[in-house]
Amino acid sequence: MSTDDRELSAGGVVVRGDQVIVIVPTRRGAQGQRVLGLPKGHVDPGENAEQAARREVREEAGVEAELVEKLGDVRYFYQRDGQRIFKMVRFFLFDYSSGSLEDHDDEVEEARWMPLAEAARALSYRGEREMVGRALSAIAQER
Repeated sequence: MSTDDRELSAGGVVVRGDQVIVIVPTRRGAQGQRVLGLPKGHVDPGENAEQAARREVREEAGVEAELVEKLGDVRYFYQRDGQRIFKMVRFFLFDYSSGSLEDHDDEVEEARWMPLAEAARALSYRGEREMVGRALSAIAQER
């Protein structure tokens, strides 16, 4: 597999109490539907996954957050221009520290708080629902 066939992204599960930040990206899903997701994006040159996740949270959700722990990786394949791409998204659990959801960038239609338990059911992608489930478990162990 050549390096062109692999992509690394990173994302954040940002919590405040029993709420998590979810976003609706301007980019639609494969069938043209609105997507409910977590802030995430490509790891830029010179960044590690944690730094990329923190940056994406700031850009797509408008907030600053403190790292709690790595939650895990979501792996999948998708097609682009007839080519099969392997994608891995590394997710981190963050505690909200400051900022406003109104300050998100123009790649995001909406950013909002949602109860963690609801997000674990409502997010569009199974891997992201699983990451919110892991966040719920991690928070339950802390309490």
